[in-house]
Amino acid sequence: MRSVELFSGCGGLALGLSRAGFHHDLMIEWNEEAVATVHHNRARGVRHVKEWPLERGDVRDAEWQQFSGGLDLVAGGPPCQPFSIGGKHRGEQDARDMWPEAIRAVREAQPRAFLFENVRGIARPMFAHYLRWIVAHLRHPSVVRRAAENHENHTARLEARRAPEAYQVVVAQVNAADFGAPQKRHRVIVAGVRSDLGVYLEAPRPTHSKERLLWDQWFTGAYWKRHGIAVPDESTIAPSDRPLVARFRTKQIEPAGKPWVTVRDALAGLGEPTGKANHVFQDGARVYPGHTGSPLDQPAKALKAGDHGVPGGENMMVRDDGSVRYFTIRESARLQGLPDAYHFPGSWSESMRQLGNAVPSQLAEALGRWMAENLMTSRGDRLAA
Repeated sequence: MRSVELFSGCGGLALGLSRAGFHHDLMIEWNEEAVATVHHNRARGVRHVKEWPLERGDVRDAEWQQFSGGLDLVAGGPPCQPFSIGGKHRGEQDARDMWPEAIRAVREAQPRAFLFENVRGIARPMFAHYLRWIVAHLRHPSVVRRAAENHENHTARLEARRAPEAYQVVVAQVNAADFGAPQKRHRVIVAGVRSDLGVYLEAPRPTHSKERLLWDQWFTGAYWKRHGIAVPDESTIAPSDRPLVARFRTKQIEPAGKPWVTVRDALAGLGEPTGKANHVFQDGARVYPGHTGSPLDQPAKALKAGDHGVPGGENMMVRDDGSVRYFTIRESARLQGLPDAYHFPGSWSESMRQLGNAVPSQLAEALGRWMAENLMTSRGDRLAA
């Protein structure tokens, strides 16, 4: 299936979509360092990456008409800083807001479907109307704003239209851990399929769960056996999880699906930092209020990019002895689903910035397969296993 991607970053979304069967005709990214990282790995011949047509450029200069009617998917992660909880909360007033460009790509390319990702902050009440405008405009991307028309009036005009919607749109809040990423990373997905395809688009269904992880840890013990370690004392069970563990032991009903993937799962076989291939120890990790690191036997807390490199105590692990250290670049790449062959040629802080901004490729692949199944259904085909 053919796709284009805006705001590609270091490639997390693109890698997941590639694994799900999408072939990119064009990828655009403005950040020079992120482009250099992708080009470095393209030259190394990394699977999928070696085929990416990534260009450094401004999406505002892109001409999407060249793809009109020929694409299966337009995808991307518009810059999240305008809506991030840790940002300045300027939303559409922020010069970095690129949602209008994402919508323009849909309008001009007229793909069969689109898939956009953003921080969950965009779903906060303060941005409720802007998200409403985004959805209304994606339903009718050809109905552009008039001169001097504000978002509120444009939204009212879009929502008052009696003409059939060009796209069916779904907004869903997802946790990357629920889709196989070893990271509790909450995101908002805005996706749509062309209405003439006759597909009823439902929100993606999680494939992994905390309940199944707790079952494997504290009912069957399979998790500890897999890692070759003794079952910890039950005092280590989080107080909030104890009622659920007790219920498992009473009812003995196995949860469906797969268990959450933990930090220990993701880093298995990597070992302590070796000083090679991005697996280098970084000094300075410390615990302070609100920044306590990620326990090994849960999915990690969300990796953060930070305004000036890596924020103090967030991108670090809590080892079995209770000590903490920063995740190495290699470990962070694993948490984001990037293969060990994927190297970061820049500094630790720059590499961690790119990783903190990336879409976990496990989540991207799950969403890509979800979208592919809907598109295949519209063609009467069957998605290959």
